[in-house]
Amino acid sequence: MQEPIIKTFDLTKVYQLKGGKKITALNKVNISIDKGEIFGLLGPNGAGKTTMIQILTTLLTPTSGYAVINGHNVVRRPKKAKSSISLMLESDMLYYRMTGYANLKFFCKIYGVQNFKEKIYQIAKEFELEEWLNQYVEHFSSGMKMKLALCRTLLLNREILFLDEPTLGLDIKSISFIVKKLKDINKTIFLTSHDMGVVEKLCDRIAFINQGKILKIGTKEDVKGLGQSGVRIKIEIKGEKKDLKNKLNQTNFVNEIDESNKELIIYLKNRKYYNSLLSILTNFEILKIQEQDVSLESLFLNLA
Repeated sequence: MQEPIIKTFDLTKVYQLKGGKKITALNKVNISIDKGEIFGLLGPNGAGKTTMIQILTTLLTPTSGYAVINGHNVVRRPKKAKSSISLMLESDMLYYRMTGYANLKFFCKIYGVQNFKEKIYQIAKEFELEEWLNQYVEHFSSGMKMKLALCRTLLLNREILFLDEPTLGLDIKSISFIVKKLKDINKTIFLTSHDMGVVEKLCDRIAFINQGKILKIGTKEDVKGLGQSGVRIKIEIKGEKKDLKNKLNQTNFVNEIDESNKELIIYLKNRKYYNSLLSILTNFEILKIQEQDVSLESLFLNLA
């Protein structure tokens, strides 16, 4: 069996602040990612996402624990680990007082990319940046800066990509292009994002992190199944909703009931309770009933 290309072992990072206060950014995190997998890490600001990427890419040293990247310990052999990695930290790794082309050329020369001129113009055309290559990056829109940063990351042609919020500030068309591009490049990708739509379309597996701890981890289907939301159903009845709500509150198969305009939104613990629900609904005049998929966003809000 092939070893994971990324694996962490009780990875912990504690920041020492002035006055003796300590903040635990990562708390004994253990994850394992296979070669070729697209792995998404979700969490609110300050949850530990960027700290994790910075440790895995050797920019930070963990307080305790360690990680192995492509067979190399990031603490003991950081240069070896780094040789497999290409990193995008939003658009922070660009030089704004250089042109787009100069930025890409600079990084290509540092990392020994062959035939870089041809490759720069090719990828700039793909990302619809070719007309802007000779403009200073300080004049780029935020979305264009994100595109340029991703171009820089892809030009290095490394085996593992670490992408921190790669679609931030992009329009829908650009996001769709980038999702397809990342799906087609056959790389191992470690991705952080606030865009649940991007994560659902792109990632093979997903982890939720909050306050430095992994809350849930698995495929999109696995993670949704682990949530307490179960099946979400919208129901609209004729007349007052109060009686139906009271009856549902007396059951042991409804997790939660919300109200929205004329509708009740109920959360069944499990699909097997459908018949029990329907036996209650037969006593009411139903105008509409609709099952809804439980989104990653609603699941994360419940977990957090």
